[in-house]
Amino acid sequence: MKKVVATDNAPLAIGPYSQSISANNMLFISGQIPIDPVSGSIPEGIKAQTAQSIANAQAILEAASLSLKDVVKTTVFIVDLDNFIDMNEVYGSYFEEPYPARSTVEVSKLPRDAMVEIEMTAVF
Repeated sequence: MKKVVATDNAPLAIGPYSQSISANNMLFISGQIPIDPVSGSIPEGIKAQTAQSIANAQAILEAASLSLKDVVKTTVFIVDLDNFIDMNEVYGSYFEEPYPARSTVEVSKLPRDAMVEIEMTAVF
């Protein structure tokens, strides 16, 4: 059985998708771009955008009574791999060993001209 998990502390879904879905003891969080859920603005720079994207996912995790420690897989979509080192520095500050599995993919464009989007899968 699947269940929607959503929170006002992360940007609301703006299309035919859910912020996250819980199924079979797993939580699948849709890709989070760095929109501040209060102001609707996107911060400047890859470091601030990475931090906001993770904060958005973290809010969804908390709505499911989970934390970043429960994340087993992430996918990072980045517009410019030349920003990988700075993104990775911020990303790494949020996780501890054993780190989640991760894929990082360079893409040509993201919604709202964001520089990064991060999706996560966690386990209960």
